[in-house]
Amino acid sequence: MHCSKCGKDESKVIESRDTGSSIRRRRECIECGNRYTTYERIERPNLAVLKTSGSRELFDREKLKRAIFNSVGKFINGEIETEEIVSAIEDTLYSMGENEVQSRQIGELVLGELAKRNEVAFIRFASVFRQFKDADEFVETLQELRTKEA
Repeated sequence: MHCSKCGKDESKVIESRDTGSSIRRRRECIECGNRYTTYERIERPNLAVLKTSGSRELFDREKLKRAIFNSVGKFINGEIETEEIVSAIEDTLYSMGENEVQSRQIGELVLGELAKRNEVAFIRFASVFRQFKDADEFVETLQELRTKEA
């Protein structure tokens, strides 16, 4: 692993933690003392995502992580919780045993994870994913979420 500050590749592991589908490691650069986090994951076969436009692209966990973080921002607890959400979704996708998934399925999985964690994050993501046109759609989605929780 290369240090995110000085670029040297010698570091020592300070702490390791199993996060389910990956191992999170806190590292310290031997050269400059900078501390940073790395993740180790099992490499899985390629998974194609079928977009609503009909195009296909490879599943990209980093793209999914950015999309979640950008749409819900401060309503989830930063990078660690985003990583947990993406790992849960990735596990679900690979457990389906398919080589190809609809982008819509991924969006629904994201909504499911956000519904468990934060109501505001759920609504913010839903507004982008479902392309809300007016405030009534916000209200309907919120009522749907609260009905499921009860």
